[in-house]
Amino acid sequence: LHFTVTVVVLLSLLGLAVGGKLLVVPVDGSHWLSMREVLDSLRQRGHDVVVVAPEVSLYIKPSKNLVMKMYPVPFTQEELDDDFQGLTKDLFEGGSFLARVIRLYQRSKKNAALFLATCTHLLYNRELMRYLEESKFDAILTDPILPCGQILAEHLSVPSVYFLQQIPCSLEYQATQCPNPPSYVPRVFTDHTDHMTFLQRVRNMLYDIPNLFLCDVVFQPYGKLASEFLHRDVTVPDLLRQASIWLLKIDFVLHYPKPLMPNMVLVSGVNCASKKLSQ
Repeated sequence: LHFTVTVVVLLSLLGLAVGGKLLVVPVDGSHWLSMREVLDSLRQRGHDVVVVAPEVSLYIKPSKNLVMKMYPVPFTQEELDDDFQGLTKDLFEGGSFLARVIRLYQRSKKNAALFLATCTHLLYNRELMRYLEESKFDAILTDPILPCGQILAEHLSVPSVYFLQQIPCSLEYQATQCPNPPSYVPRVFTDHTDHMTFLQRVRNMLYDIPNLFLCDVVFQPYGKLASEFLHRDVTVPDLLRQASIWLLKIDFVLHYPKPLMPNMVLVSGVNCASKKLSQ
């Protein structure tokens, strides 16, 4: 059911006519694995799907089923593998709240530099950009955890569809003006539920403070890059506000109920679209 909703929403954006053209700017890792399920379905329904991806990646590889436009990046496969392995270790390693924040901050700086280089080499690849400009796409599908796809959508003046689970620092709430009260929505690392005592709510608010610094490290360089590339002052929240539809890979089985805006559509289960799960 959720997978069907995903496809229907995308098709409604592309128009009723058969043969819509969709540009895809994915994010590597597990983000790509679930997105690929949607792309296969769209291609089978007669839509032209073009995926733009770096030549060095974990899972985004050339495919016979999709049109892939690859571009060079200034790092090796070994460097990328080491970076992702370090990120996985940092995410699952225990420790105090302060230790986890410091560790995540340091890792974020390394990851941000690598992904920013990837985005820069996409936007300033003249041959690839000329191809994208001439292709006249109907929409862009991207994962806004890194806003490179939205920068491209602004440059090409096409509507954008977001396919994501969540964005660091809850930027999806800021971009959509969606309520995100700390008295009700648990923050990362707190281990709270959506039913909190007064002291837990205070703690929930305090745990939100480090997000301000983490967001600056990860997203501020993208605001600068977007401003230079688009030739106007722009911030990352400004970019994210332009999304037409947010397809959220969450549900209220694994996540606590939370407020949503009308253009936020829950599509949980798309990762398991072709899997037969036991009870």
